[in-house]
Amino acid sequence: MRIHICAVGRLALRTPEAALISDYVMRADRTGRALALGPVTVHEVEAKKPGMPAEAEALRRVIPERATVVVLDERGHLLSSPDLALRIEGWRDAGAQDLALVIGGADGTDPGLRDAAALTLSLGRMVWPHMLVRVMLAEQIYRATSILAGGPYHRL
Repeated sequence: MRIHICAVGRLALRTPEAALISDYVMRADRTGRALALGPVTVHEVEAKKPGMPAEAEALRRVIPERATVVVLDERGHLLSSPDLALRIEGWRDAGAQDLALVIGGADGTDPGLRDAAALTLSLGRMVWPHMLVRVMLAEQIYRATSILAGGPYHRL
């Protein structure tokens, strides 16, 4: 199952956050290969007009057709890392070809896109800068592949 991080806004290439995302994506690709998970691809979009509807349209253009969609939202479900890994495993085992993890803009994600998602996921009740959300999400994808592979990265 291919994994897509779909985010509003562009992250500068030579930043510490970009380096961390690249590192975690590489680790997830390496660990996930034997599990039929990956590759992990980051899609950054810019809306032509301001506002959630335009951002949602830009996001829809990069979300693969028939992908299982997870929208990150501060009001979403709080899952442990092992629970997220089990959800990813379940979608893969159910035959999902693509998993799209969506990070909306500064005002959140359009309700139409959010309501159609298979899951709304919260990384905690605090609000995080988008660049850090991308890092934390990439790390959690790697952690999920490590958990499913039985690796030592995640200690229970």
